[in-house]
Amino acid sequence: MKVNCFKCQHFKVTWDPQTPRACAAYGFKTKQIPSVVVKQSSGMDCLKFVPKAESGRMQ
Repeated sequence: MKVNCFKCQHFKVTWDPQTPRACAAYGFKTKQIPSVVVKQSSGMDCLKFVPKAESGRMQ
């Protein structure tokens, strides 16, 4: 399964231009998409993906 960090509750955007993305579940900031870092580091897909709740707005 391909994880989409942008649709995960744990995905955060940071103020830091050097590391603009973060994963609250794993506790790190990165320039890459966090799920890519997890895959490269562990060899496994992200196991902490939690879909964001539907907000009811049009997409």
